[in-house]
Amino acid sequence: MTEEHHQEETPSEEGPLRVLKWDLGLFEQITRGFRFPPEWDARYPGQNQTAADAPPGYITLFEDFFLHGNFWLPATNFMAHILQYYGFHISQMSPPGMVRVRHFEFLYRAHDIEPTMEKFRGFYQLIRNMGFYSFGNRGAAKKILLNPPKSFHDWKQKFFFIREEVMLIAMTFCPWTDVVEKEDLAIPKKEG
Repeated sequence: MTEEHHQEETPSEEGPLRVLKWDLGLFEQITRGFRFPPEWDARYPGQNQTAADAPPGYITLFEDFFLHGNFWLPATNFMAHILQYYGFHISQMSPPGMVRVRHFEFLYRAHDIEPTMEKFRGFYQLIRNMGFYSFGNRGAAKKILLNPPKSFHDWKQKFFFIREEVMLIAMTFCPWTDVVEKEDLAIPKKEG
């Protein structure tokens, strides 16, 4: 890897995300460790590409989804339901959001309970932070993720592109103002 590959551009406040700050070796470990088949065509981005530069037919995924969020491909039906319900693209989710979604799903499946949107919304609400979507604890709901990771260093710069077919649903990149918490639905009072 060349020295200039590790340099970063300084983005403006509303400009593109900075260029890569992770290496090809870690990308290859993810593709091997998570068993990406060749037809998914996972691609390490070029030197000046940003997460917003996914080629046609590809989506952007972040390294921390896999290493800290327990995300696997192909995505589960529950993940597809989350993205459909809220109407945003997976590349618009932050790693903390991925951690909460996957933890919730694992917890429910470990107790032989099917995870649903209604149950998920009983614990979490949609939050937006710096151009990405996540989930925060809902009011007085019991916390089910007691020790969430505190930070994800440089996560926006650690991304790759992969064929969009790895997702079970067609997704569209939603403008910031189009995704809102759907509060009109009743929140469940009990689980089960």
